[in-house]
Amino acid sequence: MARRLERPTPTTVKDSRGYKVFTVINVLVLTGVMAITLYPFANIIAQSFSSEGFINAGQVNLVPRGFNVETYRTVMADNMFWINYRNTVVYTVVATTIAMVLTTTYAYAISKKNLRGRNFFIMVAVFTMFFNGGLIPNYVLINAIGFTNTIWAIVIPNAISVFNLLVMKAFFENMPDELEEAAAIDGLGTYRTLLRIVLPLSKAVIATMVLFYAVSFWNSWFQAFLYLDDARLYPVTVYLRNLIAGATTATSVAGGSSDGMTQVASNIQSVTMVLTVLPIICLYPFIQKYFVSGVMLGSVKG
Repeated sequence: MARRLERPTPTTVKDSRGYKVFTVINVLVLTGVMAITLYPFANIIAQSFSSEGFINAGQVNLVPRGFNVETYRTVMADNMFWINYRNTVVYTVVATTIAMVLTTTYAYAISKKNLRGRNFFIMVAVFTMFFNGGLIPNYVLINAIGFTNTIWAIVIPNAISVFNLLVMKAFFENMPDELEEAAAIDGLGTYRTLLRIVLPLSKAVIATMVLFYAVSFWNSWFQAFLYLDDARLYPVTVYLRNLIAGATTATSVAGGSSDGMTQVASNIQSVTMVLTVLPIICLYPFIQKYFVSGVMLGSVKG
């Protein structure tokens, strides 16, 4: 009669005292870091909903004092705000799309060690990290090629970030060569291999680069301030910058006699920060799961 096989009793490893102490300290430290990081954001939001008197007295901390939405009402009642907000969305989407296409194809090309002139193309990219033509030559160039007062003045000059390029290059270099060799045996060319094999396996780094580029273009204002003269073409960051300057000037000229303008001037910076950062905060949770793995995979040499 066959002997009945007994299942091995699972063993559990108890955490040592030192590990438990480390875990507690780690949780406390990270909680403190999180609190320190979130405090400025909470304070900004509280100030954006507070009244002028409490803000000037420095009595606003984490909870709004004298709840007031006058500044939000003033900003959102202006039709130009929504026109410029739409411009920012268009500029960000178009610029990020162009940047991702150029960065991905450039990084994929220079990741191939058998590419002729590979070192030259890498050197050209790295050279631009340390040297550039300067503000005046850039302005003359943009004006000479007819980009002034067009979307292209915003989306083209910063289309490739060399840092993002090098991260993607390192990521592509770490991919197994066997994948592309198998694709070549199946009859796929270079472009079809990139589209069907490489990109689907690169979702993490692509999502990370999309976040980097989108945040950069969304927050950018100096390019528009420099190259755009038509207020209807401004991104929302330039609109809000002008609103801050206008509210401060108007308050100084009026001597504080206008309660509405005084209220706007007192928390206009807080309101503009909230309105500017809100879309990016809403976008981040959707790609957060790719964020850490995308950066790490692109920076670790296999």
